[in-house]
Amino acid sequence: MKITYQDMKTGVIEVLPETLDDLWHLSHIIEKEDLLSAKTTRRIQDTSGEKIRSDRGIKKTFYLGIRVENVKFHMYTGKLRATGAIEKGPEDLVPLGSHHTLEVKLNIPTRIKKEKWSRWTIKRLKQSIESSKKLSALILVMEDDVADLGLIRQFGVEYYGPIMGNLPGKRIEQKDRKKQVIKFYQSIVNALEKFKDVQTIVIAGPGFTKGDFHSFLNEKHPIIAKKSILESTGTGGRVGIHEVLKKGTIEKITAENRVAWEMSSVNKILVEIAKSSSMVAYGKKQVLNAVNAGAAKELLILDKLVRQEDMEKTMDIVESMGGKVILVSSEHDGGKQLESLGGMAALLRYAIE
Repeated sequence: MKITYQDMKTGVIEVLPETLDDLWHLSHIIEKEDLLSAKTTRRIQDTSGEKIRSDRGIKKTFYLGIRVENVKFHMYTGKLRATGAIEKGPEDLVPLGSHHTLEVKLNIPTRIKKEKWSRWTIKRLKQSIESSKKLSALILVMEDDVADLGLIRQFGVEYYGPIMGNLPGKRIEQKDRKKQVIKFYQSIVNALEKFKDVQTIVIAGPGFTKGDFHSFLNEKHPIIAKKSILESTGTGGRVGIHEVLKKGTIEKITAENRVAWEMSSVNKILVEIAKSSSMVAYGKKQVLNAVNAGAAKELLILDKLVRQEDMEKTMDIVESMGGKVILVSSEHDGGKQLESLGGMAALLRYAIE
C-alpha cells in the first residue's frame, strides 16, 4: 500500500492498494460516514425515449464519490466493496443521492475523506504500509501421498490443494514406485514456484514424508531447500497447518508475521482459561474492569469490534499504562476463538475480583 496524496487539514488521504492484504486493511480503515472516491464503471442506458429493447447501454468510466454506509471484504474472492449514497460524480450520468456500490481495486487510487482520523486508524494505515513491504510465509503439510499448502497472509490463511500423489502400494516394484514419488514431489515444487516471493517455507507433517521431500529439495531444488525448515505435526491437512501456527513456528522465524503472532496470543489466553487461572479476563465486562483497574498487561480485541464497541479509549488506557494491544483478525481460527470469548480478552499483571 502507498499513500499517493495526503491533506490532513481536510481529512483526505489517497491510497494505492497493491495486495489483497491492503484491501483487507482498508476494510477496517474505511468507516461509515466516510466519503470514499474512486474511478468506477457503470453501464449508462439511453434515456432519450428511443431505447431499443436489446440495447444494454454503454459502459462509461468516471470518478465517483459515495458517503459510506457499509463496507465488506470478501476474503475468498479478494474483493472490497463499499455501498452508500452518491455525493460526487457527473450529474448527467448518475443521479446524486442514489445508491451505488464502489469496488476498491488493486493498483487504482482510492481517496478516503474522514471527519476525523483517529490515532488507531492512522496507526493501522502505517502498519499496512510497512507490512506490504514484507513477504509472507508458506506452510506445506505432507502426509503420505497428500500435500496441503497454507499461504500466510495478514488477514488469515489462504489455502491451496490438496495435491494428490496417488502413489501405488509398497508391494509394487521399487523402481516404479520411486518414479511416482518423484513425480508427486515435482508437482509440489511446481505449486511452490508460484510463490517465489515467499521467504520462509515450513515443511511439516507426521511421519517421514516431509524429511524425504526436503532431501529431494536439497538435491534437485537447493534454492527452495535453503528457505525451508522442517516441523513435526500430529496430523496432515488443514489441521496440520493450524497446528504449525499454534506452535508459533512461523512467529519464531518471521517475528513480524501477524497471523501466527495473533493465533499464538489467542492460544496463550486459552491456556490460561484451561488452567482456571485468575490471571486472565475475557468478555467485555471483565476486560473493561481489568483495564480500568490498570491490571491489563496484554489486551486482545477482535478487529471488527473496534468500531462497533467504540473501544479506542480502552485501547489508549492499556497503552498509556505500558500494556500491549493486539488487534486480532476475525478471518482466521484464532479470531473465531476470540469471538467465542466475547471478542476481547486480557492477560493480567495481577488478579482482580
